[in-house]
Amino acid sequence: MTDSQFVLLAMPDVNGNLRGKALRMNAFKSAAENGTVMTDLLLGLDPVDTPISDYEEFGIRSGAGDLVVRPDAETLHELTWRPGWSVCLATPSWRDGSPCELAAREVLRHALEGIRELGYETRAAFEYEVRIWDGEGRPLSTGISYSVVEAGRYHAFVSALAPALDALGIELTAIHTEAGPGLLELNLAAREGLRAADDAALVKLAAKGVAESLGLRASFLAKTVPGEEGSSGHLHLSLWKDETNAFAPGDGPNLPTPAAQAVAGMVEHLAGASLLLNPTVNSYKRLVPGWFAPVNASWGIENRSAALRVISSSAQSERCRIECRRPGADANPYLALAGLVVAAGEGLRRGAKPPPPVVGDAYAREDLPALPGSLESALAAFRADGELCAGLGERFSNYFAVSREWELKAWREAVSDWERERYERAV
Repeated sequence: MTDSQFVLLAMPDVNGNLRGKALRMNAFKSAAENGTVMTDLLLGLDPVDTPISDYEEFGIRSGAGDLVVRPDAETLHELTWRPGWSVCLATPSWRDGSPCELAAREVLRHALEGIRELGYETRAAFEYEVRIWDGEGRPLSTGISYSVVEAGRYHAFVSALAPALDALGIELTAIHTEAGPGLLELNLAAREGLRAADDAALVKLAAKGVAESLGLRASFLAKTVPGEEGSSGHLHLSLWKDETNAFAPGDGPNLPTPAAQAVAGMVEHLAGASLLLNPTVNSYKRLVPGWFAPVNASWGIENRSAALRVISSSAQSERCRIECRRPGADANPYLALAGLVVAAGEGLRRGAKPPPPVVGDAYAREDLPALPGSLESALAAFRADGELCAGLGERFSNYFAVSREWELKAWREAVSDWERERYERAV
């Protein structure tokens, strides 16, 4: 790296969007030694950059003071699609030096420490469905899932994305087309908990940047077009002790105890965690029966219709895991993982037992608890889940709930084309 290069010093905001500033190399080196400052308004901006004025202790109503931001040097990587530029993730703290418990990476660190106190380390992997359009707004594929022929339509994009992810230290293990026009699934390798979320955040940055450099457009919006499959952000989780996968099957037919307890905790807290896994108004347009997007608190062995798919029959013990199929691609990866880790930890602490696994079509099971079908109901479930909120941190939980209330207020004030087309002539 030369002194003429820039480093994007970035921190994920409440929506998972990377925000920060570009530093010349000498300024970055100074920040690595002494920290630098960024406004705490970054904690209080909505997706369209409007300050969330409901916050009083920081952000626009307190004068938008400074956070102290320190680079995490191990996350410094070059951006292949932007020669001469690099990116480095950062950890903010309050001006008095205390950790900023509202920052997404800090929330995940706190959740991972809770599992660590129980004797486990976390490994996770994300799989994202990203939608790609060409310069004329046409989707790159027609919507045939796992099409070997149509995968070739992504050749230029994937050929540029793969080395970009390599340079970011991210292992892309596979890609395939999905059952929606322009929809491509990206499978990432499992990593230690915080790094898994870092990888996920940087994959979004890379996919959008690489697409733009090729005259394409990429989006991780959960639901783009009515009647088409949405973009999921499935999350795979396993717990390890002494370099051994605690979810690996034993000699008997039952799940190993840690896996069963983790499943029980996750099933119990899925309703409250939906606010983290599906954080926008749009998120709930994806969660409809028949589109492989779960609508009830369910689990099953190798059952893709359930919210939690337990993968335990693999001959490779390191691949045994729980796949949560609830998250959309729009979820903040740090908060989604934190919510599931806290939920699993609650199951482990109480020695909880899961309900019977679902066999067959989970969508057809009317006896299973329904999960929230709107942002309003998810917010209510989150606030009612005291254990989940305590595990995430009460101050963060209040902060996050206010951010979702703000989204609901913005939605209630909006008038959509659908409303005009449906009602204007009839009323």
